Amino acid sequence: MDTSVSAQEIASAMESLGMSSSEAEAYLGVVGGNLAVVAILDSIPLPDAEPVERAWHRPSADENPLGAWYVKTDIAGSATGRLAGRTLAVKDNLLLAGVPLMNGTHVLEGYVPDVDAEIIKRVLAAGARITGKTVCEAYCFSGGSHTSATGPVRNPHDPTRSAGGSSSGSGAVIAAGEADLAIGCDQGGSVRMPASFCGIVGMKPTFGLIPYTGILGMNPNIDHTGPMTANVADNALLLEVLAGRDGVDSRQSREVADDYEGVFTRELGGGKAGSDLEGLHIGVLREGFGGPGAEAVVDEKVRAAAVRLGKLGATVRDVSVPLHLASAGVTFGALQAMLTSMFHLDGCLIERPDVVPPSYSEHQSRWRERADDLPANVKGALISTEILRRRAGYTTVSRAMQRLPVLRAAYDTALEDADVLLMPTTPMRATPLPPADAPPEVVTALAFGPLANTGAFNSTHHPALSIPCGMSEGLPVGMMLVGQHFAEGVLYRVAHAFEQHEDWRQL
Repeated sequence: MDTSVSAQEIASAMESLGMSSSEAEAYLGVVGGNLAVVAILDSIPLPDAEPVERAWHRPSADENPLGAWYVKTDIAGSATGRLAGRTLAVKDNLLLAGVPLMNGTHVLEGYVPDVDAEIIKRVLAAGARITGKTVCEAYCFSGGSHTSATGPVRNPHDPTRSAGGSSSGSGAVIAAGEADLAIGCDQGGSVRMPASFCGIVGMKPTFGLIPYTGILGMNPNIDHTGPMTANVADNALLLEVLAGRDGVDSRQSREVADDYEGVFTRELGGGKAGSDLEGLHIGVLREGFGGPGAEAVVDEKVRAAAVRLGKLGATVRDVSVPLHLASAGVTFGALQAMLTSMFHLDGCLIERPDVVPPSYSEHQSRWRERADDLPANVKGALISTEILRRRAGYTTVSRAMQRLPVLRAAYDTALEDADVLLMPTTPMRATPLPPADAPPEVVTALAFGPLANTGAFNSTHHPALSIPCGMSEGLPVGMMLVGQHFAEGVLYRVAHAFEQHEDWRQL
């Protein structure tokens, strides 16, 4: 590291900080000394990283009709294990050593990680075969599948429509049968929205249940990762493999256990209709229906599914959480923190012990040279948060964090009388993909419109599961189940009972 510094460089720094540069020379010794201390870092040895070479290729159009694969691989896991013989797709914001990572943006082209994410190690040890990395939206910042630099991801049910985002490729390949299992990440609904649009099962678990180590995030207060599968049993199994403490991720609380084998799959019933859900109370959240952009057919299908759960033994009644309608204020009030971590800090997690590879931060810092290449929804967020900073500093984030415990408590109160809250995952079915020249308002509306019900639970950290509950004009309808913290097993019990007794494609 270069420890030399000039009075001119100090003067420039002082001016950018609003200081008078007249005393620049007086700080030569202070700044030079501080830089010399930082340089001591280079004297602390790091463990030698074994270079990893893994074969990969860009899929041809014939291999990739939905635009869902970023790269194809064939990485074999252990010969034995709970996932042996199963193919797995991973979202392209997970570090996979020796394989390119793009995170949906040209800014990161050429970045090849040299380490695996913690959960990559877990799935390979469990026997999964990783067959590719799936396309995700630019910086994972969209609930639609139209913002990736590689082009749109198309819905298997209708290629003119969105697959949902930001885990768009993972949703599409599961729905199309191109992989047995997939991993997505979720900061505002990015596992659940593709699950809803594509007609698959997607779980955003309790915050910290799965370690986020080695995954590119937005903000460590809302980062979640979770399983995406064609059925509930596979979802529960994959969650068992992914979950557990790793001793590194600061998102994980003491409530997270070391091992979860059998914890979720044992909740899957298979009894007779009318008894599977006996003793469970399901609250149909009034405020989750009929909001802006909601389609009446979606509300009808989800309410009909709730009635069917009643026939399986559950007590079903309407509940109200009025603050749900204002939850977007908390979600978007914290946008400044998100954008600061992702962009202004080059992806670094300041004041947290989580490791961010320096090579990633170096690549991410280049966004400033390519800011005009960012999609309109990302540009709009950056512009908005910069204006908020200029007007009010970071007080908007503080105001959002003040209100977060109030919002969390409102859901917790509802969950004292109900084991599960039920609502549409997305207010609408899969939306049409916009044209390449769509104006910023259209790009942004399609990116954020699907978040109406999902976004709150990233901030409040409740587990939320999306399952398909019906079809309308060839498009799936998703139903979301929300539970108490660490009550994933209850959600799986409800979802599995519905799946075993109903064919959602016929509803």
